[in-house]
Parts: sequence; structure tokens; C-alpha cells
Amino acid sequence: MATTLNPYIQFKDNAREAIEFYASVFGGEHTISTFGDFAEGNPDHEAVADGVMHAQLVAPNGLTLMADDTPPGMPSSEGSSISISLSGDDAEELRGYWDKLSDGGQVMVPLEKQMWGDEFGMCADRFGIAWMVNIAGEQPAAE
Repeated sequence: MATTLNPYIQFKDNAREAIEFYASVFGGEHTISTFGDFAEGNPDHEAVADGVMHAQLVAPNGLTLMADDTPPGMPSSEGSSISISLSGDDAEELRGYWDKLSDGGQVMVPLEKQMWGDEFGMCADRFGIAWMVNIAGEQPAAE
């Protein structure tokens, strides 16, 4: 199996809602394991039995997102210094992702043509996760 790089997003207590939202954006199937699934003998896990210990979404095009709720006893830090970037040349697919991710969120840079020729936008979704979308523009012909 090849090595893959998958964003793993930690939420305070709404990972289930978030992974279901991302499934509505990207499609695909998601799985969720709760702290309660592994609570036997662990009072910390019993206290948050419905919390998400691990969630994974695998979209039909291979995109994979993972998420969890902050485990008991661990500090939760709001916000992040990481943005998730989606880029490519399938303008229809990427605009669809943009529309869904930015709906109910905050647009920092509208998705529009930029000086380098691509369409680019930045937003934070309704969960505060930062996203960058870049749609490749027409590239100049090689001389």
C-alpha cells in the first residue's frame, strides 16, 4: 500500500456533525467509532461514550478526511494554523466543493480569477476549518 497524507481534524465535541457535513460536500462513505465503543474499563471514555474517537470519510475520487472529538483529558485548542487546499482543473467539481464549504462559513478571498491566471478562493467552513480552492486556468502554450 502506498503512503497517503490525510488531513486529521480535531473538534471539541461536534466531529460527528462535521464528518457528516463533509460527506455531503465530497460524497462517499464515512465510518465513526465512538469512545463508548472502547469504554470497557476506561471511566474517561464512559463519560463521553457518544463522542467520536475516530471518523473517516473516503470520497469516490480518493479524498480522505479523518476527524475526532478532543479525547478526555486532552486540551482543545480553538482554530488552527493549517488550511486544507483543494486544487485541480475540474472547475465544476471544485466550484461545487467551494459552494458547499463556504455556505454558512466565512469567505476571506472570494473564488475568482487571480493575477496568476487561476481561480482561487479562501474560506473557513461553518466549523472554522480553513479551506483554499484553486482551479487551474488556461496555461500559456509552450514556445
